[in-house]
Amino acid sequence: MMDVGRHPKVELMTFSEVESVSGYVGNFKVVVRKKATYVNNKECTACAECAKVCPVAVPDEFQMGFSSRKAVYLPFPQAVPSSYIIDMKACLGNNPIACAKCLDVCEKKCIDFDMQDELVTLEVGAIIVAIGNDVYDPTELDEYGYRSFPNVITSMEFERLICAGGPTEGHFIRPGDRKRPKSIGFIQCVGSRSQKRGNPYCSNICCMNTIKDTVLLKDHYPEIQSTVFYMDIRAFGKGFEDLYMKSKAEGVKYVRGLPGEVEEDPATGNLIVTVENTTTGKIERHEFEMLVLSVGLLARQDSAALRHLLTLSRTSDGFLMESHPKLKPVDAPTRGVYLAGCAESPKDVKDSVTQASAAAARANIVLSAGRIAVEAITAHIDPDLCKYCGLCVKVCPYKAITPTDRKAKIPPRVIEAACAGCGTCGAECPFGAIEMHHFNDAQIYAQIDAMLENKPEEKVVVFACNWCSYAGGDFAGISRLQYPTSNRVIRTMCSGRVKEEFVLYAFRRGAPIVLVSGCHFADCHYINANRQTQIRVEKLWDKLEKAGVRPERLQLEWISAAEGQKYAEVMRAVEELRKKVTPEEIAFAKSALAPKKAKEAAAVS
Repeated sequence: MMDVGRHPKVELMTFSEVESVSGYVGNFKVVVRKKATYVNNKECTACAECAKVCPVAVPDEFQMGFSSRKAVYLPFPQAVPSSYIIDMKACLGNNPIACAKCLDVCEKKCIDFDMQDELVTLEVGAIIVAIGNDVYDPTELDEYGYRSFPNVITSMEFERLICAGGPTEGHFIRPGDRKRPKSIGFIQCVGSRSQKRGNPYCSNICCMNTIKDTVLLKDHYPEIQSTVFYMDIRAFGKGFEDLYMKSKAEGVKYVRGLPGEVEEDPATGNLIVTVENTTTGKIERHEFEMLVLSVGLLARQDSAALRHLLTLSRTSDGFLMESHPKLKPVDAPTRGVYLAGCAESPKDVKDSVTQASAAAARANIVLSAGRIAVEAITAHIDPDLCKYCGLCVKVCPYKAITPTDRKAKIPPRVIEAACAGCGTCGAECPFGAIEMHHFNDAQIYAQIDAMLENKPEEKVVVFACNWCSYAGGDFAGISRLQYPTSNRVIRTMCSGRVKEEFVLYAFRRGAPIVLVSGCHFADCHYINANRQTQIRVEKLWDKLEKAGVRPERLQLEWISAAEGQKYAEVMRAVEELRKKVTPEEIAFAKSALAPKKAKEAAAVS
């Protein structure tokens, strides 16, 4: 961080947060709020005289609450810039001034109680999101006694206790009586790999962090006996297995099984751990003077505002979703935005550095290009057909369409650099004013005509999104999975591209069954475009029911690229539905769903 602070081409804005982001790749405008620190950091020399006279003491967040800090404080020892800030929520010196002792002793006169937040506007070409992660709070796991027993701590708290810069200056003690423990137990997967409480995913770092801690304890305090309770040790990575073997060779015990209950001995403060050793199949009781809970990683709980600002999507576990897990692992769905570190998934330092380097390289490609080439799959708005309704602006997941002005008769405009070509706007436009440069309406209608030209009653029309459902069908094919040959697939970039008229046209052409298929909600490659698919299909079900057509003839399924088996199962299911559709139903649907003008012409004749 010191190198970053000194770099002539890096502007480091600490104690700041992003207020708003507008624009598109190569032309982002970012508004940043620089929060008031109430200390002039250019003049402050970190002499600490202000902290010495401050009468307020609050828990120190950096030391995990094991020590206290003053209302005027240095956030952490290596803070850049090395300048004190004032916590106004704890300070007694403002509104009204009741203290001001720091102001009196500061020789440089750095204290400024009238300092205000400052808004700074930046023009940037690319954005890298590296917001880090949160850690799991094990309080809800009451069987472990966290917060009930003082000698039960988390792995984060352990790091502060053993660190030379920690509250005890590296003299390792247990919190209950400030004595050095002789036996320590480590419980793995606290908040990870659990379907009921915590999170179902592996947090990646916990096993090796605990192994590192046990080796560190043996190096500094050979007399301390460590025992690790685990489900299985995941030591993948260069040198990780060697470190695991070193830990075992130095006498660390590993018990395969997670404790079911932790009790405290009131007389000694020791902890009694009950566990089923799955290797021996026996119930064991262990006594420790200290217990460490290896807590898992969580996605940042305050990331919702950032996702809204940058139009990012997230996976089911809460982490930000990349554009493609293999081909574009650091690209966000929004062009010009890149992901690094634990913003995308739990990872250790080495993987975070690797991804940060990749994100920087990807951003450098954009910044050095001068002009950006986009795929020819974007949308185009015909101003002569546009009625200024603004529906396209509302449904665009990338905010790539400029707002319309009905009074000034200014139609919306597509920013092609920001458009990803999902086609949701084209499907939503009721006036046919939006045409896609790829998979356009004429091409899709031509495909429907071709597949239903002969024996349409034997065909199932399938609209499949490019990234998931279509790929799922391809996976089913290369896996040699057997399913009926009655399906005829029309590929679209997104299920959100399927407009109502496509489905109705297929029924008019004699299709017995129409299937609309796309990505799962949490996996949409166009942020949330498939939400519009759900809304549109539900409207179509109502419309079919009112027209007297069985809604079951229109199916909606979410299939991922890895679900070849599900694709085959769905195709078998819709084939069974197709067999139950009678010729009379097909003929009735052709008539009932005919356009109004055609119905009127038929009535006159």
